[in-house]
Amino acid sequence: MTDNSVPPPIGAVPGYPDVRTYVNDLGYLNVWEGDGWKEESMSWKTGCYMAINLSGPMEFTYSGRGAQAFLSKLVINDVHNWPVSTSKHLVMTGESGLIVSHGLAVRDSEDSFRMLAALPWPAYYASQHGTDGLEVKVSWRDIFILQIAGPRSVDVIEKALGASVRDLPFLGIRQVKIAGVEAELDVELSRIGMTGSLAYEIRGAYEDGPAVYDAIHRIGQEFDITRLGWRTYAVNHTEGGFPQMSFHFLSSVFADEVYLASPFALSLTHRLSGSIDPTNMRARFRTPSEVNWSWMAKFDHDFVGRAAVEAEKAARKRKTVILRWNAEDVLDTFASHFRKGEEYKYIEFPCAPQSPAGGHADLVTKDGTPVGISSAAVYSYFYREMISQTTIDIDQATIGNEVVVHWGDHGGRIKPIRATVERFPYLELPRNKDIDLSHPATSESGPAQQ
Repeated sequence: MTDNSVPPPIGAVPGYPDVRTYVNDLGYLNVWEGDGWKEESMSWKTGCYMAINLSGPMEFTYSGRGAQAFLSKLVINDVHNWPVSTSKHLVMTGESGLIVSHGLAVRDSEDSFRMLAALPWPAYYASQHGTDGLEVKVSWRDIFILQIAGPRSVDVIEKALGASVRDLPFLGIRQVKIAGVEAELDVELSRIGMTGSLAYEIRGAYEDGPAVYDAIHRIGQEFDITRLGWRTYAVNHTEGGFPQMSFHFLSSVFADEVYLASPFALSLTHRLSGSIDPTNMRARFRTPSEVNWSWMAKFDHDFVGRAAVEAEKAARKRKTVILRWNAEDVLDTFASHFRKGEEYKYIEFPCAPQSPAGGHADLVTKDGTPVGISSAAVYSYFYREMISQTTIDIDQATIGNEVVVHWGDHGGRIKPIRATVERFPYLELPRNKDIDLSHPATSESGPAQQ
């Protein structure tokens, strides 16, 4: 763009003529591929990206004198030792201990909590079971969530605000104004992200998304900012060690017929792929222990699913690791497309299958015995490797252990792909919560780190 006008919006983003592809995601138009998937997948390691992929789904607010007690009945976390104006990752389970929803939540005051980009399980639960007489008001709105991540993200944020944000702690929140956007527009800034590296989110009313996105895009040119789309988005979750319900597993509400018939339900819009029988829904669900979140569970309060979560934590059977796929076996799947006869299932780059892929489940074996379930895989251009988050038996989770991923769709041709158990998380950059931003200077490689 050569002037200061914002291009006509496409959903929560401006309609840039140079964006490669836009996508209809659950009725909300968004970026599919912004500046090229290779550039996008490198951005949070070497520079920074901007992504507004989570915009649209409602932000639910639970307020009132009974809001805290109500949430405490539904989440495995402690929601009492929670400072105002900070965030927390909340995890909710059903009676069986399977995850029904999870996501970021914000405590705005002593009796007001917001949940972002998550299935509205508390609202649904209240509609079905009530609130046990607790005073709870449920409200919602559509929002934009603009994520800015990578070592240069702090430089973009400070340029946009005209002020330092180095005193904003991990999970902290503050109200800010963006340069180049109408003065009365208030948005919130949070130091949080899904890459594992330094990251922030800017959030506000959905209709303000295009103007804020465009302002950050213009300001970010100085720092070579990259527009990240849905095509590459799940690479950061996989590398960074963040299991995600829309990509690595499914919410167990997809086994709840009452929920699926309710106004709160989202349809399962993609095919259940993978070498495991698609009728095996349990293979697509996860427990907190299976995705390494049992540490969040506090058993000083009663919550739905507590007995199952507590029992599994005491006798854990599986955990999530990274599997690094054998390059020769991966290449053979591509070679099969140049041979006569039935080919192996195609491996999409950078995500296989493409998002959303929460129902994908590939069998993992050791010496012919089932030992785990591999979720959708990603090609890491940074490491030049194909990797997948995999829930695996505890006794098979040792780094260096070689197993076999059965790649393909149930009933079709299956390619055995050798894979090695690796570190989790896989990305080796400093974690957001550990990065020291107290020093005023930054280098070309990003903020000072400890």
